[in-house]
Amino acid sequence: MKIRLPFIAASALHFFLINQVPAQETRLLREPAISARHIAFVYAGDIWVADRDGKNTRRLTTYPGTEGNPQFSPDGTQVAFTGEYDGNKDAFVVPVEGGEPKRLTWHPQPDIVKGWTPDGQSVVFASGRENAPYPYPDRFWKASLKGGLEEAMPIPRIHQGHFSPDGKHFVYQMIFPWETEWRNYRGGQNNPIRILDLTTYKQEVLPWDGSKDWNPNWLGDRIYFLSDRDFAMNVWMYDLKTKNLSQITHFKEFDCKNLESGDGMLIFENGGWLYTLDTKVGEARKLTITVEGDFPWARTHWKNVKDDIGDYALTPSGKRVLFSARGDIFSVPAEKGDIRNLSSSTGVADRSPACSPDGKKVSWFSDEGGEYQLIIADAYGKIEQKIALPDPTFYYTPKWSPDSKYISFGDAGRNLWVVDIATGTSTLVGNEGFAHPERTIAPEWSPDSKWIAFTKRLQNEFNAIFVWSMEQKKAFQLTDGMSDCKAPAWDKQGKLLYFLGSTDLGMSVGWLDLSSYGRPVTRSIYVAVLSRDEPSPLKPLSDEEAAPDTANKDTSVVVKIDFDGIGQRILALDVPPKEYVFLAAGESGVLFYGEWQEEPSTSPNPTFTVSRYKLEERKAEEVMSGLQNFALSNDGKKFLYGAADHSWGIADAAGTPKPGEGSLSLSDMQIKIDPLAEARQIFREAWRYQRDYFYVKNVHGLDLNWAWKTYAPWVEYVRHRSDLTYILDIFSGETSIGHSFVRGGDYPDTDKVPAGLLGCNYEVVNGRYRFAKIFDGENWNPDLKAPLTQPGINVRQGDYLLAVNDVPLDASMNVFSLFDQTAGKQTRLLVNNRPDKEGAREVTVIPVANESGLRQLDWVESNRRMVDKLSGGKLAYVWVPNTGGAGYNFFNRWYFAQKDKKGAIIDERFNQGGYVADYIIEVLARTLYGYFNNPVGDKQPFKAQDAGIYGPKVMLINEMAGSGGDMLPYMFRFKNIGPLVGKRTWGGLVGIWDVPGLLDGGIITAPRGGFFNLQGEWDVENKGVAPD
Repeated sequence: MKIRLPFIAASALHFFLINQVPAQETRLLREPAISARHIAFVYAGDIWVADRDGKNTRRLTTYPGTEGNPQFSPDGTQVAFTGEYDGNKDAFVVPVEGGEPKRLTWHPQPDIVKGWTPDGQSVVFASGRENAPYPYPDRFWKASLKGGLEEAMPIPRIHQGHFSPDGKHFVYQMIFPWETEWRNYRGGQNNPIRILDLTTYKQEVLPWDGSKDWNPNWLGDRIYFLSDRDFAMNVWMYDLKTKNLSQITHFKEFDCKNLESGDGMLIFENGGWLYTLDTKVGEARKLTITVEGDFPWARTHWKNVKDDIGDYALTPSGKRVLFSARGDIFSVPAEKGDIRNLSSSTGVADRSPACSPDGKKVSWFSDEGGEYQLIIADAYGKIEQKIALPDPTFYYTPKWSPDSKYISFGDAGRNLWVVDIATGTSTLVGNEGFAHPERTIAPEWSPDSKWIAFTKRLQNEFNAIFVWSMEQKKAFQLTDGMSDCKAPAWDKQGKLLYFLGSTDLGMSVGWLDLSSYGRPVTRSIYVAVLSRDEPSPLKPLSDEEAAPDTANKDTSVVVKIDFDGIGQRILALDVPPKEYVFLAAGESGVLFYGEWQEEPSTSPNPTFTVSRYKLEERKAEEVMSGLQNFALSNDGKKFLYGAADHSWGIADAAGTPKPGEGSLSLSDMQIKIDPLAEARQIFREAWRYQRDYFYVKNVHGLDLNWAWKTYAPWVEYVRHRSDLTYILDIFSGETSIGHSFVRGGDYPDTDKVPAGLLGCNYEVVNGRYRFAKIFDGENWNPDLKAPLTQPGINVRQGDYLLAVNDVPLDASMNVFSLFDQTAGKQTRLLVNNRPDKEGAREVTVIPVANESGLRQLDWVESNRRMVDKLSGGKLAYVWVPNTGGAGYNFFNRWYFAQKDKKGAIIDERFNQGGYVADYIIEVLARTLYGYFNNPVGDKQPFKAQDAGIYGPKVMLINEMAGSGGDMLPYMFRFKNIGPLVGKRTWGGLVGIWDVPGLLDGGIITAPRGGFFNLQGEWDVENKGVAPD
């Protein structure tokens, strides 16, 4: 009841708001800039300008991609901005009166505009184009309005900064935090603001107490910046003469954001409004701004959603298939007839369709009205019944009973429910036991509708098969928990229950542990004979005369289960153990099963092969491969498949269809989208996700009712997906936790231009471009091919690049502008060892789309060689980029190859996290037990254990290591392996899994589990791991 009450108020407020027209004043204005005459800001994905008082607003940019980061030139006549004009973020400049934007950068890495040089001749932008490893923070570059090669500023790590009025100093914030909206964050990515003397390179650090200090602006002899020293981000001032700090604004509810300055004035955003602050007066003034114009991305429009399919189900005989897509439920014919949109409900999430076995009804979950309810409709979508569900939460996987009287379903809390369609009463069947990323509860109805088989995770975290008796209202355990069993499937006669079982789950039971990585789990297919009176389905085959048929046979199915001794009636089918993923029982005695074609833990888009086993023949045969979705019809005669290319089809279950056979025509899966209605639903869903999935019930003290009342009104101003993302990000930041990410969504399409790179650094000498450095790769490795070091190219450091595809190149041009549309394509270069054409030669290379891997390899190898040189060859160097697949592979490759060293430096700086890296820690902490002699060669003995480095070890850490990169040094210290050296880590040690996607394909995370130490205290989150 405590959970429901706040949302009753929230829902009422929502329905009041959706009928209101926004006030004349416009909200969600952000990223402001100010000059002597104008202000600029971002709204609806475009840049707008207005008079300094907020009047006379007009749009400055109109491209489908997003534009942002407007910055006025020192004289106020031009606006530099970041534009996504060719599918990439680059720096542009446009006159303040409007006109055609001029492009300044072409590098395929994002180039984010940050400001201007004091002389107004160059635009300053941030880019990680030459940084390694990822995600090494950006550095600032200068792009001249005249063109040419961009110039790096002498600060290797920087996020925000501002020149002093005389251009001789630079005030800056070094770190770009991963989560800018994390309120009251106090981990390692907080850093002080620094002042750099651009002549002597001496630094001054502003007073700092661990707070978030951002957006430094230099006005006269004062530096203004934002700080959350009193929880909310406010404007603060540092006096360069007195060295004193003072707080200028005192907002309490919302953070001040994106502080900028111009002509003695400050401008910033707060609560979606813009404020100016005259530094002479010291008071903030809210601007009243009205933005008027056409907003094409907010218009109601039609869209084909065949690529947005989520859930699916076949009708009983396979004549139609039900799909959910973009919040609507579709009925698609196998061959004849039209596609029907059964729900047609823009701004409502309709999910998880299912069809009753008698073919008369269709069900789905719908959040129309504010919370999910179960909808029962006829085959054309006419709603016949709305069933209230047990609690306000998210629901999954509805399945009808064979008699069409009940539906089973799961919820966000891993509960399994059964609802009586006639009465609307729900009964709790059981709970899965753990919030595991894989939902394995998998309920399956018996043919007589009297039992439900499901999977439950036991205390040992192995799965066991249970059955629920509808008559006794009681669950019974069928398997003993000494093997991992899941995926129950009833034979059509109700005498047998198939399931998958594994006895080699082993280390993979620790799904969050890196020691589980790359360990395939094989499963066998088992069958349980449910009654002691039934013969073995695998008894020896023998040709015998069949008994005569008896008249008036009773064809009704009655399931009888004898639990005593059932363990001895579990048999293994004669198919080899493999990585099976599902079972589906077809006609009696026929079983379908899926086998992974790729290892699912290491492949981004694994597919499976479907095979069919016939008990009568004791024979298995392959049916179809390359699939990612599969469903059988109720009668077992048809199956639905979804292929890796997103095509779908319905095929005969008795056959072996070829790819594309029985393909479905989905061209008419059209829906009418009202973007504002969708935005309301998405925000409502995001609010519910924090309520339903957040790892602790108190949501870190956030009053969710307050959050709803506060942020729901903002949605009425959304005119572009970027506006909605902005709201979701701020809202999720109110939970004050890491891993609170907002990603994706339906953004306008933009043309992508695949620019190419050569794997090099350039310099300008003698008016020409010269190769300042050429990066080696691993040309045997498809992911690390270096274009300029391929056999026969013979381009060397110091050579000049004179032309690209016959286009002459000189210092007045931007070299990257000649490499549009060259990634992966043969490209001709004219090169020479002198700055003219005499003796020049032409080579053909294939540029790469991304050279960060080459730069990263160079960084790692440079570090390893330096360690080897400084230690006299005694120390190993191993970089661990994350605690997932790449970290596992890097560690295995580089650590064991140096096991002849006397000690090791383990570098986990910039570690992106992943799993709990127990495997790495266990290897680092190995003990030398002794030796085995070696009677040959130099007779160097074998070690026991041999795979290890037995000597002192140290771990390097920094603020750009987090999540699993927080846990790795925590465990390193816990095991007393060696000292930690460097800077405090990020401080984000919660896990994200299990949260559904949003209506338009975006995601918002709600951390599902947090780390606490052996003393029972929450640990590492929001503080990180400090060095020794």
